[in-house]
Amino acid sequence: MAGGATERGRSVTSRALAVLDAFDASTPRLTLTEIAERSGTPLTTAHRLLAELTDWGALARRADGRYEIGRRLWDLGLLAPVSLELRQVAAPFLLDVHTATRDTVHLAVRDGLSALYVERISGRESVAVVSQVGSRLPLHATGVGKVLLAAAPDDVVAEALAAPARATRHTVVDPARLRRELSEVHRRGWARTAEEMSLGTLSVAVPVRVERGSGVVVAAALGIVVPSHRRDLPRLVPVLEVAARGIGRALARAAHFR
Repeated sequence: MAGGATERGRSVTSRALAVLDAFDASTPRLTLTEIAERSGTPLTTAHRLLAELTDWGALARRADGRYEIGRRLWDLGLLAPVSLELRQVAAPFLLDVHTATRDTVHLAVRDGLSALYVERISGRESVAVVSQVGSRLPLHATGVGKVLLAAAPDDVVAEALAAPARATRHTVVDPARLRRELSEVHRRGWARTAEEMSLGTLSVAVPVRVERGSGVVVAAALGIVVPSHRRDLPRLVPVLEVAARGIGRALARAAHFR
């Protein structure tokens, strides 16, 4: 396949991308056989591609023989405008929220039907937070996701509510109830969840609004995750709103978001 040759009509590039696409948040580590099966690549071809991708740094091979995404792809991903500029602009505001609350703080944007987490600062209490920077979680089951879904186009909302998956026994999956929740997010300006993505956690989130042209768009969502024994979520909302307004004003001044 060297020199741009193809195998069964697929180029070297498309096969390499298929190998990388085999990984996702639910399967971050895979064996050679699993990668070949998930990418639709012959085993021998997958073996060679994995060796090349590992040598370059796109993948890393663990001691148990499984593969995972390598640091070089992570470094490149951080250069994407939505990650680089948003993270740089938002960093001091996230730190302010963390300093004021000492809780886990999240910043996310919508990527299709998922909330893409672009920044996170861990809190003082140990909670089962499943999100990591770069992870994608369902919009309907997370605080930041519900904020982003409430601001999404109608076709995105319809697709997200067509067959919402259940992450825990508390995940709201009834489309009618979810639509009522989204209407409530619109009305009050913030969203909350209770053990919907992971047991033992509560979350609250607000939109990061940016003036663009003649209107206002929701560019991101800012949220906090706390242990389920906490009962002070409402008092966290003003802290988030102040930070979100600061991020929104800073983004409005940034060329990429104008």
